[in-house]
Amino acid sequence: MTSTSIWILIIVVMVLSMIIQFMLQRRFDKYSQVPIALTGAEVASRMLQAHGIHDVRIVSIQGKLTDHYDPRTNTVNLSENVYFGKSVGAAAVAAHECGHVLQHATGYAPLKMRSALVPVVSFSNNIVSWVLLAGIIFINVFPQLIWIGIGLFALTTLFSFVTLPVEINASSRAVKWLASAGITSYETSPMAQDALKWAAYTYIIAAIGSLATLLYYISIAGRRR
Repeated sequence: MTSTSIWILIIVVMVLSMIIQFMLQRRFDKYSQVPIALTGAEVASRMLQAHGIHDVRIVSIQGKLTDHYDPRTNTVNLSENVYFGKSVGAAAVAAHECGHVLQHATGYAPLKMRSALVPVVSFSNNIVSWVLLAGIIFINVFPQLIWIGIGLFALTTLFSFVTLPVEINASSRAVKWLASAGITSYETSPMAQDALKWAAYTYIIAAIGSLATLLYYISIAGRRR
């Protein structure tokens, strides 16, 4: 790919990312108005108990759409709107995070791979911007430096793509369990699926954006050979 086409791809990804974030927020707000009998916390508790998991705590955290499962503390962390919300949107998000718990409990391979990459990617993220900047500045003096930066950034790109099956699988588990447990109905199950679909799009576009940025740095290095 040429530098121009890569820049066009990056711009397109940025625009799509903003659109997807907007649509995700709209979907969550919409489905947060569709009531169900249980709060997000109650949905999470029932899903874990149904799968024989009793050692994971469900806690409320601040923020909006900040929900996540933390295997280090063995907690499902739900934002206040999800933890206390009695809606299809809250149920979908809570069940999705519990889907990650089930992945952890069953040794889901992509999750194990992502977990193994976390410390490496965390280290890479702390220094990659500086290494790439130095690599570009000193490209004629020390051309190997930019390739070291590219290698570090490639780890981040790999992490983004490994994350995709993890998130999609967690959503699939969530939608299926919500329907089988009778928490969502024939009418509301597609709503839960739609909400999680837009959440998955954010990870897809992030992975594509990371790949486009990686190709951009490679093109810079290639021109300076």
